[in-house]
Amino acid sequence: MDKDMSYGDDYKFIPATSKQSGISIEVLPDLYVHTIQIVNIVFYSCPNSDDFVLIDAGMPSSADAIITAAEKRFGENARPKAIILTHGHFDHVGAVIELVRHWKVPVYAHSLELPYLTGEIDYPEADPSSDSGLVAKMSPIFPNEAVNLTGYIEELPLDGTVPYMEGFQWIHTPGHSPGHVSLFRESDGALIVGDAFVTVKQESLYKVFTQEKEINGPPKYFTTDWASASESVKKLEALKPSLAITG
Repeated sequence: MDKDMSYGDDYKFIPATSKQSGISIEVLPDLYVHTIQIVNIVFYSCPNSDDFVLIDAGMPSSADAIITAAEKRFGENARPKAIILTHGHFDHVGAVIELVRHWKVPVYAHSLELPYLTGEIDYPEADPSSDSGLVAKMSPIFPNEAVNLTGYIEELPLDGTVPYMEGFQWIHTPGHSPGHVSLFRESDGALIVGDAFVTVKQESLYKVFTQEKEINGPPKYFTTDWASASESVKKLEALKPSLAITG
């Protein structure tokens, strides 16, 4: 089955990094963030067990780093119950095929994101005119073609629950991509936002490298529906989260 999984023809390693790359932070006892080059992945620890869930799948060619981070946190040969994708852009699915082959686990995403994850539709190419920053200018080199996870990708439950993530609900937060979701736990206000908004100005090479923290909207060069993106941020703000883990 997995022999049919594939990345787009434009899939490639992106030589970008930041001073946070390789660093892990325990945000809460059950939420552990690890930075892969310039993006964050999140490990959720299932209560009263050694089980865990991976949220997003990092940059291209980062599978070994993700597996190492998982085993550092959860022990040798640790294997998640599932991978949850906030969306399917290259820096959130960069290692997903290698991870699925290694772990043999299902992947979940919103129904509107599935065409981009089953090889049917490519994302629009990045827009280098979206900002004057150097990352925006170099964004046309970023992969935009669909990943094919047919046989392993599943739709998130329609009731808003998140598989194996007790207490979390997924919230549709489109704009950056059609099926973008954020994950929220009402009991303590924990919010995993993907790229609905970010805390580093993603268009600036200097700020990406230094990880200078400031609230920004989603990365401009890949965001095509700004009206929806704005409404999504308002929806998240209305939740009054206690903390936010961004992509």
